[in-house]
Formats: sequence, structure tokens, C-alpha cells
Amino acid sequence: MRTLGSILFAVLMFEIIIVIHEFGHFIVARWNKVKVNEFAIGMGPAIFKKKKGDTLFALRIIPFGGYCAMEGEDGSSDDSNAFCKKKVWRRILIVIAGVVMNFILGFVLLLINTATSGPYASTTISYFEDGASSHATGLELGDRIVKINGMRIFTTADMSFQFRNDKDGVFDMVVERDGEIKELKDVKFAVNEKTMHIDFKVKPVALNVGTVLSQTIKTGASDARLIFISLKDIITGKYSLRDLSGPVGIVDTIGDVVDSETDEETGKIDWSSLIHTMLSISAFITINIGIFNLLPLPALDGGRLVFLIIEGIRRKPVKPEHEGMVHFIGLIALLLLMAIVTVSDIIKLF
Repeated sequence: MRTLGSILFAVLMFEIIIVIHEFGHFIVARWNKVKVNEFAIGMGPAIFKKKKGDTLFALRIIPFGGYCAMEGEDGSSDDSNAFCKKKVWRRILIVIAGVVMNFILGFVLLLINTATSGPYASTTISYFEDGASSHATGLELGDRIVKINGMRIFTTADMSFQFRNDKDGVFDMVVERDGEIKELKDVKFAVNEKTMHIDFKVKPVALNVGTVLSQTIKTGASDARLIFISLKDIITGKYSLRDLSGPVGIVDTIGDVVDSETDEETGKIDWSSLIHTMLSISAFITINIGIFNLLPLPALDGGRLVFLIIEGIRRKPVKPEHEGMVHFIGLIALLLLMAIVTVSDIIKLF
């Protein structure tokens, strides 16, 4: 079983991500003079409440979730400051604000992580082992790897992803060499007992404002693409629902990370390494939540966005009762999915 610290960290991480998402809706709603009836942190009965202006701010007993309840959000209202009374473009801004905040949070976490991690690995080759197969079949010192098997390479994590998902150790690559783009066919790596051996090293990059910003953007793009790849693999059946992880699975992952950063003999934790890993995980999760919320599915921000786009095209809204029913069905489906994933995570623990 995982430690209480792992559980508390996971709960706190999720709550911060969700609250920042909902805060995005809140600040843009207020900027557009939409009445917010309640801004809540957590779910269930309130343990603290305070009203400021038209808004009730509440801290609720279950430390998971939260919401920004706007007047006229899910139906009609006679209030001139209701969500439904605002122009379509203003409502679109409010709906996507939560996702934007997720992406901003992810960028900030990655920026902190990059800026405090020391020199990072580039995608430029600086060393080959003696007799390196990849060197013999096309790669040269100084090559900057641009693509592997057609996939654009932003970071060494992208390289690892492509290498890890290969079976025969043979790749088509695109590299930048002496300022020119070169296409290399059938670059080979040695494969021993189904394990591919990477026979080169890459150049480290010193930190400055430019390199930190560049690497942060590249890492964010890499994380976002990996999420889309995972979604595609689930849709195409490469992975099943059993391969998904929810909060329980993430708690278990955090426990694994803590274990990996703990010295078996002394029990001491490498806090620096642990913090950097947690920043990376947290950034990936908040970007994941942002992208997931943008999917055009009922009950998600993306689903609401679809209805607003339809309204903008038709110049009249979909009947509130019809939209409400679609979102209700979508919410039930999402809750069912969460239940299935949670049960699957619990089974994996034993």
C-alpha cells in the first residue's frame, strides 16, 4: 500500500489543477460581467462559506473537484448578467478559459522544472561507441535528429518513445547536418534479446533564457502529442480501458516514483530528483486534463464549445432542454468511465 504522503500529494495535485481550471472560467466570466453564483473548492457539504458580492465562495468537505456555477449556464435566466444572455463569442471565451489555464499551469511547471534541472540533453549527436551500428549505417557526429520514422523529434523523450516502440532496430531518419536536411534510410541499431541498444550520446545544452524557453515549449509540445497518440491508440484498439489510469493509478505511480528516489539502505529521499519528477508528472497531467476537456464530448468544455459554435453558425441557440439532456447523458457516461477506470486501478494494486 502507498504511503499517506503519496495519497495526499496526489489529492493536492489534482485539486490544484481542477481549482486553477475552474478559476479560469471564473475570472473570464467576471471579466465579461457574468454573474457567478458560486465558486467551490471540493465537493459535498460546505465546511466554510463566505459571500462576496453576488458570489458564494465555498470550501467543501470532499477534497476532490470543484466548480464555477454561473447564472443561466445550463438553462434560461431573466438576469441580464446571466451566461446565456451574453454574446456567443463571450461565452466561447468563458468556456475555453479553463483549458487555457491548464495549459498555462503546465507551461509554468515545465518552465520551473527546466530552469532548475541544469543542462538538458539536446537531440544532437556528440559521441558514438566503438563499432556503433547507427554510425556505420548513416548517422554522423553533429547530426541533429529531426525525424524518426516520420515523427518530428522535439526532445530526447520523443527519441526514446520511437526507439522503445520499435521491434527491429531499423529506422528511417531525417537529420540536420551542416545546415542541410538529410534523409537517412535504414539506420540500424543492435538488438539483443528484443532489447535495442542505443549506441550514441547527445550533446548537453547550457541553460539561459533562450534555451530554457525553447526546451519548455518543446517539452510541452511533446507531452501534448503523446496524449493525442494515446487517445488515438485507445480509439483504434491498441490499448484497452484497462490500460487507462485514474486518480488511484496515479497515486500508485507517485508511490513508485518516491520508492525509486529512496535509498534502500539509508531510507533517505533524493528530494531534488523527486521534486523535478513530480513537476514533470504534474505538468503532464494538467496538459492531459486540458486536452481531454477540449474533446467534443458532452459534459466537457469541448462539448459545450460545439453547441456554441453551432449557435454561432445558426444564429440561434439549441434549445436548453435538448443541450441539457445531451450533457446529462454525457456526464453519466463519464462517471461510468471513471468508475470502470478506478476499479481497474484498484485491481492492479493487488
